[in-house]
Amino acid sequence: MTMSDTSEASSLSVRPERSETRRQVMARAIRAPGVLPAATFVLILLVWEASCRVFAIPSFILPAPTRVLGGFGAVDTARWLEHVWATLRVAMTGYFLSIAISLPLSIMLSRSEILSRAIYPILVVIQATPVVAIAPVIIVALGSGDLPRVVITCLITFFPLVVSTTTGLMATPPELIELSRSLRAPVFREITQIRLPYAVPYLFSALKISITLAIIGAVVAEFVAAEKGLGYYIQFSTSMFQVQQAWAGLIVLVLLSLILFQIVTAIQRFWFPWSLPGDRT
Repeated sequence: MTMSDTSEASSLSVRPERSETRRQVMARAIRAPGVLPAATFVLILLVWEASCRVFAIPSFILPAPTRVLGGFGAVDTARWLEHVWATLRVAMTGYFLSIAISLPLSIMLSRSEILSRAIYPILVVIQATPVVAIAPVIIVALGSGDLPRVVITCLITFFPLVVSTTTGLMATPPELIELSRSLRAPVFREITQIRLPYAVPYLFSALKISITLAIIGAVVAEFVAAEKGLGYYIQFSTSMFQVQQAWAGLIVLVLLSLILFQIVTAIQRFWFPWSLPGDRT
């Protein structure tokens, strides 16, 4: 075998190893957290931009992403922060109010079958009633301040918290309850040290859902009656056919919901890591 044959054979043996290495690198990159969602999002933006340009879609119907970016400059930073704070203030107030009401109520529902039969159908009726339909009535009854908007937000976020927390409290193994009662443990210790730890995964599932519903509730209330907030800004922009500004407000709303969702997830991961899927022993 000549030297040229030897070098050719060695190069052929190296090429598959290099190609295999590239495949492994690409596979690891694809499996990296956030890579696929980010790539998909970029692809959607490219298709959106290309469709608007190729089909000449009017900007007042569907603005291209580049025009949406221009909508952010239509309002100064101070005004954006004012709208964001108005929506965030109402959303978080209604959110924490629903938590303060739902936790004690869930404990009472899990402790009393009679109370559960009496109150649960009423909760279902409240949830089945479209909040958008009763929002004007709430505004008329409570005025045009933050109070009616907080009530609307609380009504939207309330039901998932009650149902999920009650389910978690009832999911406690009965043998643990019998053991605590045989040891004559107080009811307070039974709730705080046995039932609530088992309800934490259910509770955080509801908290994640409700934090996004809180933003929806605040926006719905701002659609009905408000002078500030992202919902008001979107409604005002669309009424003036400034659709790119309305899309900009919508993007801010989505980012705000995602940030709040990640905050709740981080709280669960930091304080209750055992309650995450696959981590509970």
